[in-house]
Amino acid sequence: MGNVIAVCISKEKGTQKENVGTATFIEDWGIQGDAHAGKWHRQVSLLSHEKIEAFRARGAQVNDGAFGENLVVSGIDFRALPLGTKFQCNDVVLELTQIGKECHNGCEIYKIMGECIMPREGVFTRVLHGGTISVGDTLRILDDA
Repeated sequence: MGNVIAVCISKEKGTQKENVGTATFIEDWGIQGDAHAGKWHRQVSLLSHEKIEAFRARGAQVNDGAFGENLVVSGIDFRALPLGTKFQCNDVVLELTQIGKECHNGCEIYKIMGECIMPREGVFTRVLHGGTISVGDTLRILDDA
């Protein structure tokens, strides 16, 4: 189980996301008001809080959402999970569809730090069932049993 540390959205693609505290997740679409929502396999992005903290410990001054992640969650190493893993938080059910991504050429974090963690640590999901997620909520991995 994990704890939701931040719920982030951005109005435009290519910009850092901002922690809005609570968001509405729409089935087969993504997060209401987020620029990356749509009918595709990368509707919601997740990043482990521990990975962000390790990056900060190396001197990076980054806010939650700086890597373009929608959900920052402590207690789960997302990269270690297989594609198809399902998560539930309140009524929201997410399915893991992609691990990592190609980084934008010369993103601001890369320019400052010489690396970015989202390409190797971030994961992407699609929304199987909608609802609301807020900071402090619990995200759990669903068993397929």
